[in-house]
Order: sequence, then structure tokens, then C-alpha cells
Amino acid sequence: MDESAAPRETGDHESKDRGPARFARPVLIAAAVVAVVCIALLVIIFLLDTFNATVYSVGGNDIQDNTQEARDIRGLYDGARAGSIFFLVAALLAAAASGWVLFRGRKVGGSDTDGGEDVDFDDLGR
Repeated sequence: MDESAAPRETGDHESKDRGPARFARPVLIAAAVVAVVCIALLVIIFLLDTFNATVYSVGGNDIQDNTQEARDIRGLYDGARAGSIFFLVAALLAAAASGWVLFRGRKVGGSDTDGGEDVDFDDLGR
């Protein structure tokens, strides 16, 4: 029986990535998800602001007036907008940093995942 087809020890399956490269892919995925959610939130806030301004102007008022009610309507979603922009920028920075780490570390490993063995269909069938 060929020993190369035998299961390997569990120590061979440990990740060879060390340092920040090990966390780069999950950070990139999480940052992409956060960025998409923040963009969706900003679109929703824009639509709600537009709707509120339209409803306010139906009575003949202008949303740009210097009245307390107009200021309240304009500032209704300021906290959500600022938080969403903050998290969007943080997610984009995290995605850029993890993308750079992945780009930098793509040639560092240099080893094949199969240990350099040439495995054909017959070896897989056993």
C-alpha cells in the first residue's frame, strides 16, 4: 500500500500563516459587510430626509427656513449619519489594510497546499 495516500497527522493541517496575515481575510470580509451596511443606512437616511422635507414643504413651509421645526427636521438623523460615515471610513481603512497585508503576503508562503506532491485522479480514488 502506498504511504503517500495515508492520512497525515493532525499537526500537518495547522495553518502556516503567522502574524497579521492570518487575520487579514476575516477582517476584509467583515469590513466589506460593514461597508455595505453603512452604505445602505446612508441611502435609507437620505430617503427619509427627502421624505420628511417633502412632507414638511406640503404645508407651504421651506425646509431651509430658520425656524426651530425646520432645524429639528434637518437634524433628525445627524447622529445616525455621522455614525454611519465614521464606521464606513473605518471599514474602508480596515479593508485597505487587510487587502495590503494579503497582497504583501501572497508570495511569502511559497509552499503548495499538497506538500508539493503530484496527485492525480488514481491517487484520489484509493
